[in-house]
Amino acid sequence: MSLIDQSPYIAVEGPIGAGKTSLSQRLATHLGAELLLENAGENPFLARFYREPARYALATQLFFLFQRSAQVNEIRQHDLFHRARVADFLLDKDPLFAELNLDNDEFRLYQTIYNELRLQAPAPDLVIYLQARPSVLLERIRKRGIGYETQIGSEYLARLSDRYTQYFYQYDRAPLLIVNCERFNFVDDDSHFALLMQHIANMRSPREFFNQSL
Repeated sequence: MSLIDQSPYIAVEGPIGAGKTSLSQRLATHLGAELLLENAGENPFLARFYREPARYALATQLFFLFQRSAQVNEIRQHDLFHRARVADFLLDKDPLFAELNLDNDEFRLYQTIYNELRLQAPAPDLVIYLQARPSVLLERIRKRGIGYETQIGSEYLARLSDRYTQYFYQYDRAPLLIVNCERFNFVDDDSHFALLMQHIANMRSPREFFNQSL
């Protein structure tokens, strides 16, 4: 029995502009799954962070940390019903942004709070990690035109992409599908989405790559 024949918990991850929310929405519709979204727009500090990163990094990160703590409890409750779920975030990844954006003292404070909360989210049945070059990510960010995201620069995206690469190089908590998404449009092109679903259905290894020629 393949993963998509079960009631899976799938997490879609990737840096800003990779398309994780759009893919999550289509996956949830296709699987008849419950959709869990990160809701970054609810963070009142996020727009200020992109304008003044040093000043608002800690407040931004702590808001996300407490938001994710609530999401962990929500996912645990959903486990009781064994329903398929698709999320556009991986809860375990929260420290990645903290380490990138906080200074040493702030990061130590963050780690103390993180350890106290003891975030122990259920492991997904599959993590889909979307990769793209920073130049592609920046082009997509500019195209979608979300106000506060226009403050994001190419240098920050390059550093963020490097952190994602390092993080998932070592990731082993769940099966991982690494997808080069530069030439794929999983939302609007049915053939692209069908190729992805076929690959997921045929996965046999805990770490695989999806980068097929079109």
